[in-house]
Amino acid sequence: MRYLESFWAQHDRVWLTDHKQDTDSISGVETIHWVPYQGPRDILSFLRNLPKVLKLVSGQRPDVIVSTGASIAVSVAIAARLMGIRFIFIESLTRSQDLSISGKIVYYLSDEFYVQWPKLCEKYPKAQFKGVTV
Repeated sequence: MRYLESFWAQHDRVWLTDHKQDTDSISGVETIHWVPYQGPRDILSFLRNLPKVLKLVSGQRPDVIVSTGASIAVSVAIAARLMGIRFIFIESLTRSQDLSISGKIVYYLSDEFYVQWPKLCEKYPKAQFKGVTV
């Protein structure tokens, strides 16, 4: 998301993320809602986080949600879909051959889905390539 700051800095925003060093750096500067870390394939954490994410998203009622991935994106995509909120997903630059697990799930839930390797658009027709975020 840091590479997209020229875009998001122009808009009102709220962050929903797990607590780690790079997200801690924006604490006190940005409005952040922390959720517990949710690892890939961790169904128990997903089930624990989903009600919290649903509550946060319904309380904020954003016009659009932009996610750059990780497991929590699945919960957020579900919340967005249930509430009719536009959901945009940007797959990681590291995913050059195939989508991440989260990407494979939110591909079907997202309104816009961006990849950072043009070859992925052949495999995933809904995906769009507009360049890389670095």
